[in-house]
Amino acid sequence: MDDAAEHKFKQRREDDYSGIECYMEEYGVIAQEAYDVFNKHVESAWKDVNKGFLKPTEMPTEVLNRVLNLARVINVLYKEGDGYTFVEKAAKGGISSLLIELITL
Repeated sequence: MDDAAEHKFKQRREDDYSGIECYMEEYGVIAQEAYDVFNKHVESAWKDVNKGFLKPTEMPTEVLNRVLNLARVINVLYKEGDGYTFVEKAAKGGISSLLIELITL
C-alpha cells in the first residue's frame, strides 16, 4: 500500500524505485494496471488475515488482536495517500470525528 500511495502521489525521490515501477517495467503495463494488481493482493491479504483470525490457534487472542489492529492502522494510513509521512491528512479527520465532533442523534 505504501508503494502504491507514494507512486500515485509522486512523493518518491527520482532515484527511489517503488514496487509499482518495478511491476510496470517487468510486465510492461501502465500504472493503473499495476495499482489494480497491488489492490487485488491487498484484498487477498485481508481475506487471509480474516480467515486466519477465525481459526482456532494456540496463539493468544490478545496477540492476534495487536497484529490485526496494526494492519487496520496501516490500511487507514495508506488508503488515501501516504498517511504515514503526512499523518495530519490521513488521521486528522478520523481522530476529530471520533473524539471531538458531536454525534447528532
